[in-house]
Amino acid sequence: MLSSLVITVIGPDRPGIVSAISDKAVEFGANWTDSLMANFAGQFAGIVQLQVATEHADALITALRSLESPGMRIAVERGGAQVEGGANPPLRLNLDLVGNDRPGIMRSISSQLARRGISIEKLQTEVISGAWSGEQMFQMNARLLVPADLDTSELRSGLESLANELMVDITIDGVASV
Repeated sequence: MLSSLVITVIGPDRPGIVSAISDKAVEFGANWTDSLMANFAGQFAGIVQLQVATEHADALITALRSLESPGMRIAVERGGAQVEGGANPPLRLNLDLVGNDRPGIMRSISSQLARRGISIEKLQTEVISGAWSGEQMFQMNARLLVPADLDTSELRSGLESLANELMVDITIDGVASV
């Protein structure tokens, strides 16, 4: 049987952080299944999902936690069962947004999604320099899990109204069952 481990790491960025985690994973026969990592203001921030034989999970957790050092924090949690499929599997949608940067964009979008019972499966945001204007542009890419019984045309309409209010461009695509 396999156990899923979710590891979060944050600390001053330096070469070798990912290598140290992957060395521990290999040492215990774990498979690296998913990850997101970035450097934010000189700090390394990462989240990794590993799958490992259940009998090796506790030893791997101990080994990963041994990588902590002053300023480098590592948290490890066992993953829960994923609920997918079933009688009414959720739909997976991709949501892309771009517009002039200003406070409150994420709050407006995330509130709109939460009110509809939509989960954010993956999210990436960044502020970039506009190609023509040089102004700061907020860019978001999200993968959403939408309840199967939610009217997607109503969702699109609500997000389009919000896009007009925020003066941003929103694109939604990829309606498919999970």
